[in-house]
Amino acid sequence: MGLDDALIFTRVVEFHSFTQAAHSLGMQKSTVSRRIALLEERLGVRLLNRTTRKLRLTEVGQAYYDRCRQIMLDFAEAEQAVMQLQQEPSGLLRITAPIEFGQMYLGEVLGDFMRLYPQITAEVELSSRTVDPLEEGVDIAITVGQPEDSTLIARRLLVTSRCLCASPGYLQQHGRPLHVEDLARHRAVLLAQDSQRYWPLLNESVPCQRVLSCNNISFAREAVLAGAGIASLPELIVDAALESGRLERLLPEVQLPIGELYAVYPSRRFQAMKVKTFLDYLIHRLPIDEAHRLEPGAARLITSPP
Repeated sequence: MGLDDALIFTRVVEFHSFTQAAHSLGMQKSTVSRRIALLEERLGVRLLNRTTRKLRLTEVGQAYYDRCRQIMLDFAEAEQAVMQLQQEPSGLLRITAPIEFGQMYLGEVLGDFMRLYPQITAEVELSSRTVDPLEEGVDIAITVGQPEDSTLIARRLLVTSRCLCASPGYLQQHGRPLHVEDLARHRAVLLAQDSQRYWPLLNESVPCQRVLSCNNISFAREAVLAGAGIASLPELIVDAALESGRLERLLPEVQLPIGELYAVYPSRRFQAMKVKTFLDYLIHRLPIDEAHRLEPGAARLITSPP
């Protein structure tokens, strides 16, 4: 089968018209009609039922069209890939991200990226709200955890362990938990996404005495530093405080959930060069948690909730 025959047949089906297909291809209608007839003769099947008003695919014509259309898409994608190799990222890049991630990493990384690619402009919203990239026209939505929407692509950016921690002042006043069961007697500073009745632990169900809940990990860290209670926080955000002794790690043997950050974007066959290039650059610049080292370029279609 020649690509030209597949293209002509596909255009006729998609336009539902020999005349419009011929116009789109810069051909005579009679030429298009003759090529389809020769194609059917060569294949020994009828692909289209023609009337004076309508074109209708036969059953075998539908199967043939599905394969031809895929071939055309693959061909177009190959051409697009070659063209993109010659292009420099440009245009407006719209990004949403959690506040802490934006403050700690995104600002510096995006600034450096824009210096490397001066044709890029950007609009960034730092927020804890859930953003639908399709509805809001966002190129990249950076989210905590995977989205449930099966029409989106999610690329994992960052994985970090969590740890239980408290300030020396809190431990001096309330004592240090020596066993996981001891947590039930301690004051809990919780994140909004965690259970509000139990400590956020893996394989354990320990009731908690919630004294504070918030949707911002920086806020939670500051409250814990001030002695409000014990919290389970991402290590990346408390590393400096642990190293300086302003926070102390508790019960390191206890298993805790890991934190995952994803870049979410609409499922498009041809991903914009500005999006792909920025995501590759962002992942290259992010810190690596050696316990959860990422596969390079890991991107996948979300098919189920986490």
